[in-house]
Amino acid sequence: MIRDSLHIHFYMRRPHAEVAPAVLRALECYRRVVPSGALSRYDEEAGDWEPVDQAGWNSIRDELLEPHGAVLDLRDATGEKRYRFDYRGRRPTTSATSDTVCVVSFWLPTEYLEEAGPEALRTLVLELAEPLPFNSGHAGLAFNCDMDLVGIEAEVWKWCRGYPGMDLPRMDRLAWQLGTRISTVSWMTLLGEPVLSAAGGAVELREQLRSTGATVLDLSNERVAIVLSPEPEARDIEHGAVPSAYRKLATTLEPWLFHEQRLAGAEHAAELRRWERRFID
Repeated sequence: MIRDSLHIHFYMRRPHAEVAPAVLRALECYRRVVPSGALSRYDEEAGDWEPVDQAGWNSIRDELLEPHGAVLDLRDATGEKRYRFDYRGRRPTTSATSDTVCVVSFWLPTEYLEEAGPEALRTLVLELAEPLPFNSGHAGLAFNCDMDLVGIEAEVWKWCRGYPGMDLPRMDRLAWQLGTRISTVSWMTLLGEPVLSAAGGAVELREQLRSTGATVLDLSNERVAIVLSPEPEARDIEHGAVPSAYRKLATTLEPWLFHEQRLAGAEHAAELRRWERRFID
């Protein structure tokens, strides 16, 4: 099943042991926002789904703070994945020159935007970002599905062609390849070092985006959050062109945008290349 959802991702090119306490703080922030019981199952690296009772939360905390890395998924009991937390922790044995990263993601149903409003969503993104030593991040709309299921990937590509504001679920692939590059331009695009300095810093970004209506917010520890529109939009291309803020930010960040290298099939490779450049070409 494919559904549209809201997702928030952060990428950190640091060892898991350095980021784990911050990830735990961000998870606690997320828990305060989602309904009680929304995260009721978790999957440890062994592959077994366990209930999230008090003992379960203790196990989750221990798993996250394990210094040798962590792989953790939390889900709602319905199996619809309306609420999700996913984390991939970079092991300390990884080479310092490796492009592997720690990745954390938070998912919400689109009803959250309808009920709480875009300002609440923006506040949540900033609260989640505060403790995390991220190199980059983004928040917006995404396809919520399992791309490994038969027929799902082909169906997702059909929708991608018409809705450039929708992101792809590719967290596991990015965890191995992203490094300090930028995975995508989204409704909220978050930048840290080294790309922020390479792009001229907050002052230069504000100047580049001045005529588009985008907002560049200064965050602590030399980071920024760029808000491209009042709220996330899928952007049906049959009813209008790509907004200038998205196009301008994508072209400004083009030297640092990620292009996936390990591609499976030629057909999907061509689709992926078009999607990666959807705000530029």
